Amino acid sequence: MLATVALTGSTGFIGRTLARRLASAGFRVRALVRPTSEPASLPAGVEPVAGALEDAASLQGLVRGARAVVHCAGVVRGASARDFDPVNVEGVARLARAVLAEHPAPPIVHLSSLAARHPELSPYAASKRGGERALRAASAWTVLRPPAVYGPGDRELLPLLRCMVRGLAPMLGTPQGRFSLVYVDDLAEAVVRLVALGGTGRVFELDDGRPSGYAMRDVVAAAERYRGRAVVRVPVPAGLLGGLSRLNVLVARLRGRAPMLTPGKVREMLYPDWTCDNTALGNATGWRPRVQLDDGLRRTLGSRAPGAPELEGAGRC
Repeated sequence: MLATVALTGSTGFIGRTLARRLASAGFRVRALVRPTSEPASLPAGVEPVAGALEDAASLQGLVRGARAVVHCAGVVRGASARDFDPVNVEGVARLARAVLAEHPAPPIVHLSSLAARHPELSPYAASKRGGERALRAASAWTVLRPPAVYGPGDRELLPLLRCMVRGLAPMLGTPQGRFSLVYVDDLAEAVVRLVALGGTGRVFELDDGRPSGYAMRDVVAAAERYRGRAVVRVPVPAGLLGGLSRLNVLVARLRGRAPMLTPGKVREMLYPDWTCDNTALGNATGWRPRVQLDDGLRRTLGSRAPGAPELEGAGRC
């Protein structure tokens, strides 16, 4: 009989990839899905459990008899702790309690965020650090802090990458700022390795293996190689970003929506060092990244001949 891995966040960009990779690794995947979710949003063969992180009974059904739990669900849009904490902190605490009620209690692999390094920067970062603290109520846990994750189906980095390969690159952040990236399939493989390892009580980071990460100009250069032509760089001053973020929050509130660009997000963008080190994760699991940026762009945006005038399916800037 296949061992069961319980998964939250299975209908999101990263969660769908995780579900497929766990299934291909020989696990039976049981996924928490909201009753309003479309069944087609789940990968084939995944067993749905209707419920939500707010519902203790559905969490108990999700984790019952599981060999491990992978917690991928989280809120990324919002402007205040009220937007993030109910899911990113309190949801983790409820999941940890559900796991502790099991005998034996399965280990939890929790996908946090590199933002949790610096909770002072934004309500989102504070909520991710708070979720890590809440997780430690569980008997066996591992935290994985990915940097920016990209790949097919991404809704955060993909619009920026598409804009670049269309020929226009907004230069966000600071020229000195550096950051790491990881391709979604590499992230999924790391999670599978951690599931096999069991609870470690450790926090791991990971990236695509590029020493010292990237500056924005490095990503633009990769877009130029993909495109086969130069990309126009458009500097975006920090003051302008801050003003746009405040306006965006106001407009989002008037429309009843959760904003993505906020003053907190701008502080994250302007922070100078979001680079990672794979040493600890590699030593513990044997995991190594396989996809670097040039290959990742081709996998994300599709292959094309250098210099081709149009990018099929790339959308607009």
